[in-house]
Amino acid sequence: MNKRMKEALIGGALLGLVCVVGAYIRSGFTASPIFVFSLWYNRVILGLVVGAPWVVTSRKKAVLRGALMGLLVSFAFYSSTGFQDHISFLAGIIYGVILEAWLSRS
Repeated sequence: MNKRMKEALIGGALLGLVCVVGAYIRSGFTASPIFVFSLWYNRVILGLVVGAPWVVTSRKKAVLRGALMGLLVSFAFYSSTGFQDHISFLAGIIYGVILEAWLSRS
């Protein structure tokens, strides 16, 4: 496993923890463990996808790719909630950008 993939998986797992905390707070601490795990796992998968060995490109294009990957991966979770969890969907797009910006830093 290359360095990019390791960093992306760790980043996805850490951003997943941030997302889980946010989901718990938004739900009034009533979110089910299955929901929380699914949300965290979705962020780990986002890290996996963003961390794939993509063709090296400009930082601007890489960040755009991160947003697109965040949208695609987060849409799976969003659709499983019956299109109800808008904030997690939008956060997934932002997390894709954050991960790609972090991975493409100089």
